[in-house]
Amino acid sequence: MKISNADRARVLVQALPYIQKYAGKTVVVKYGGNAMINKDLKDAVMSDIVLMQLVGISVVLVHGGGPEISAMLKKVGKASEFVGGMRVTDEETIDIVQMVLAGKVNKDLVQLLERHGGQAVGLCGLDGGMLTAEKLRSNEGDLGYVGRITEVNTDIIMNAAKNGYVPIISTVAAGENGEVFNINADIAAARIAAKLDAIKLILMTDIRGLLRDKDDEDTLIPVVNVSEVPSLKNQGIISGGMIPKIDCCVEAVRRGVSRAHILDGRIPHSILIELFSDEGVGTMLY
Repeated sequence: MKISNADRARVLVQALPYIQKYAGKTVVVKYGGNAMINKDLKDAVMSDIVLMQLVGISVVLVHGGGPEISAMLKKVGKASEFVGGMRVTDEETIDIVQMVLAGKVNKDLVQLLERHGGQAVGLCGLDGGMLTAEKLRSNEGDLGYVGRITEVNTDIIMNAAKNGYVPIISTVAAGENGEVFNINADIAAARIAAKLDAIKLILMTDIRGLLRDKDDEDTLIPVVNVSEVPSLKNQGIISGGMIPKIDCCVEAVRRGVSRAHILDGRIPHSILIELFSDEGVGTMLY
């Protein structure tokens, strides 16, 4: 589809006040789902981040890597086990989690962003004492080396950003006795965003956002105040896998993040649409 020069000009004019609003501010993006697997979507996300960096937004990218971890476990003949949606992480599995997340996945993303013209540095929660955790206790069973964040130190993130790099962070954390813990990437992104006083937390998912009817994508709820969340849970509108994502957004907002967004990562350039257009996309919590 050919876009006229007038249409291009209108897009830029509409984006200008948003660029002015967000310049010099921090946006934390939790990257995962389809946008992390599909090549065209990966390219779109990286170009979005480069553009954000060029207009003066400090971007921090926090990533998961569940499919890659499962694939590596399968290669070594170990079955993936989940309890309450969380990966059971025994001693052998945490070694693979650390290797895959902090190694291959993280460095692949660094290389991809740099191929799109950005500057990136790969970090994990072990670097600079960024994430400290203790064992997560679950009523549903022993999860092994799955952690609950106890402290966040963002010095190394801020140093990287100050020097023009996009920090790309994998979410393993240090225990007080030398353990390594696997941390849910949504939760880590929310805590990091709060500690950085980020203006926005963006969680990329494979659905439109919060739906009034989970089977009808036309029932998107575009804006939710955190005070409405308990009622939406009671009505069953927030249910299943959406509960932990919404809870992460609520925690981020209550800890001082201005806005938290659940975006559909299947839509190319969904980050730019959300940040720089009047329409937006997905569900925003405030």
